[in-house]
Order: sequence, then structure tokens, then C-alpha cells
Amino acid sequence: MESWFILAASMAYLLSLFAIAWYGDRTGDQGAERRTPWLYALSFGVYCTSWTFYGAVGRAATGGFYFLPIYIGPILMIGLGWPVLARIVRVAKSENVVSISDFLSARYGKSRSLAALVTVAAVIGLLPYIALQLKAISVSFEILAGASLGTDLNQMPGGTALMAALLMAAFAILFGVRSVSANEHHRGLMMAIAAESVVKLAAALAVGGAIAYSVFGDPATFFEAAANHPGFLDLIRLDSIGADWWVACLLSALAILCLPRQFHVAVVENTHGGDVRSSAKLFPAYLVAINLFVLPVALAGLMLFPDGTTNADTFMVSIPLSQGWPWLALAAFIGGLSAATSMILVEMVALSTMICNDVAVPLLMALRPDDRRLRDDPAGILLLIRRSAVIVLVLLSYGCYRLIGPAFPLATIGMMSFTAVAQFAPALLGGLIWSRASRSGAFAGICAGFLGWPTPCCCRPSPMRDGWLPAPCGRGRSA
Repeated sequence: MESWFILAASMAYLLSLFAIAWYGDRTGDQGAERRTPWLYALSFGVYCTSWTFYGAVGRAATGGFYFLPIYIGPILMIGLGWPVLARIVRVAKSENVVSISDFLSARYGKSRSLAALVTVAAVIGLLPYIALQLKAISVSFEILAGASLGTDLNQMPGGTALMAALLMAAFAILFGVRSVSANEHHRGLMMAIAAESVVKLAAALAVGGAIAYSVFGDPATFFEAAANHPGFLDLIRLDSIGADWWVACLLSALAILCLPRQFHVAVVENTHGGDVRSSAKLFPAYLVAINLFVLPVALAGLMLFPDGTTNADTFMVSIPLSQGWPWLALAAFIGGLSAATSMILVEMVALSTMICNDVAVPLLMALRPDDRRLRDDPAGILLLIRRSAVIVLVLLSYGCYRLIGPAFPLATIGMMSFTAVAQFAPALLGGLIWSRASRSGAFAGICAGFLGWPTPCCCRPSPMRDGWLPAPCGRGRSA
């Protein structure tokens, strides 16, 4: 496809999100007391990033069932452990918290040092995850545009990744950082995120179903092809599942509570406690549906590109293009764009709030204790800090994207960030159920855990793929 057409379609999609968010803001007061369980459950879909849309297929094509842990963990945590989330919501409302760092601080004596530590750890740990989204947008765009990617576009400062990042920053500032009210709910932003959840689910089902039907025709043919493909058969053997599979399930279960964006949509944006129970059924069903065609698409990619020169993370776009279906490839690109933008938007809102409240404001108060404007009318300064934080985060994420390059697959980058935020879980859960949990213990635990990040098991796949380290026994290629 022509690059200008892809850009036009992307801009049209992003403008539609602006329109949805604007409508949600205009009607927010009218529906403030109305329960919206579907909207709340769909906002949980921000968990499904480009790692889900592209990376799950890539992981399945290189690791078999190793794509499942990042969904099994959340399904069990939300589906069965929803009373834990409900209790977090009740405590958060009683304490008027606006972020996970604020929540942990409130549970441990309003500790500013603990809140600052959580904020710094979250920013460092999530920069690669945000960069992952930029990488997915850039790579899929280049594949879809192909030879039509003009020299003018190639020479554009920062390329399409920086342009997309700046657009996300503008969206986050307009609809997520417009005021500093602690009790504010960003209904417009949540409506846009829910709409994106529908778009990426529809794209995953449409593209995955079309690929599965065209290559295999029916389930029986798929199972026969899987049985006759020696490489794929080795990948999906149950005895290939090792201890790291279970560790990934645990990390994912903890991440669904500790990721700042998930905490924001599940806790901060919650308006009715009863919606938590509804999400316990709807969100697991969403995760199952969005992964229905992961294995068929992975096998189709291995069959159509047997030489291994095509990146498995791009099968959702590469397969339709190879079959002469550019419009289906465009649908896959829009689905991936939707998955990436929803994550970037909410993460920027959550992290900018944490930076402002837990790092910037305490520093300003310490440096300028006699500033009456900061004490009497801080709204303007706080808004400036939050908006500046969004822009800085975008630029840092873009720098991280440039450093990552093509070496790391999407699943590796995502699991690194999951490992980082999982360090908050002991302090989070301990503060809920253990009366003797102390601030010093929580601080020491997060420090000790974060010093070991990124763990060798998360960084291991890339060196193995590059031939620096031997692959573990019983495993084939690594994602």
C-alpha cells in the first residue's frame, strides 16, 4: 500500500478516538451515577498491547504454548481472585488514591519515600514496554508500506515512531491531564480505550479467522497440518513446558494488579464496586477470544515462510500481504495500532500523575518551602508538571525504542517490564492482609527485587537466539 494512504487511515482512526473521547467528556456528568459494567470490563482490555496482537503469534511460532502464560495469569487473578481487586478498590476509595504509588504510600503511613521509589521503579521498568509499542507500530508500518515507503518519509526526523508517540502524548494531555482533581474520572478517555478494545478484538478475530480459513479451511485440517509439521509439533509438546512457564504465569497474574495503567483503569477509574464482579466474567472471556487464532496463524506463517527470514512477530501483517490481501493487512495494522495506542495513552496518564505527585511536588516543596503560590493555588503548576512529564516520557520511550532496535522480540521486552512491576506485589498484597507489614519492609523488598531486574531469565532468549548461550534442554527455538 502507498505510505500516504496508510498514514491517512491511521490519522482517521486516531481522529475517531479523539471524537469518542470528546463525546465521553461532554456526556460524562449525565452518566456519572449510571453503572457501566461493559465499559469498565472493556477498559481492562488495555492489558492487550501490541505484545498481544503481534507478539503472541510470534511467541507461539517460536515457543509453542509459551505464549499462554501472559493470559493464564490474568484470567486466574481476575476470574477467581476478583475479591482481592474489589478490596483494593474499596480501600482506594476510602483513601482517595490516584495511583498505585499513592496506594502503597497510604497503606504504609503516607510514606513519601516509598511512593517516590515506586514511581522511579515504574518509570524505569516501563520505558521498554512503551518503546515496544513504538517498535510494533514502526515495523508493521514499514512492512505494510514496503517499497512505497518514500524517501521523504524515511528522512522525516524520528520517522513514524516519533510521530505516533507525539500524537499519543497530545491525546493523553488533552483527555487525561486536563485537571488535577483527585476525584476526577476520565470518562472520555475510558470510552476511547473501551472502543479500542473492541477494535483490536474485531481485528484479531477477522484477520486471524481469514488466515485460518484460507490456509486450513476447517479445524480438522489444522490439526492434521500441525501433526505433519515436525517443527511445530515439537513446539506444542506439553513436556516442553518448564519452570519458567509457571514463573511467567505468576508474573502475569501479579502484573495485572501492579501495572500502573491496569491499576488506573481497574481502581482509579472504577465508579461502582459491583462492576469488579462483572469484569471477573467479561475480561477472561475477552482474553480467550482475542487469542482464538494465535496457533493457526503461527502455523500458517511457519508453512508459508519456511526459510525463517520473516519475523514471526509480523505474521499478522506479512501473511495477508503474501496472499494478496492488502486490505486485510491494513486491518491488522489498525488492530496493532489500536493495541499500542491504548497502552501508551493510559500509561502516560498514570505515570505522569505518579511523577507529579510523588517526585516533582515533594521536591518543589523542599526547594521552595515559602512559595505561597505553590501552597495556595497549585493547579497551574501541577498541570504544567504533568504535561511536561508526558512529553519527557514520550521522548525517553523513543530513545529506548532507538536503543532496542531489531534485536529483541516483543515478548522478551514485555516480560522484562512485567518482572519490574511485579516487585510491587508483596508490598501491595502484604499491606492488605498483614497487619504487621511495615514501611521499612516494603521499601527494602522493592529495592531488593528491583536490584535484580532485569533477571537473567528475561534477557536469556536474545543471547540464545544470537548463539551466545546454548538453548535449554527440551526447548526449540526461543522467542
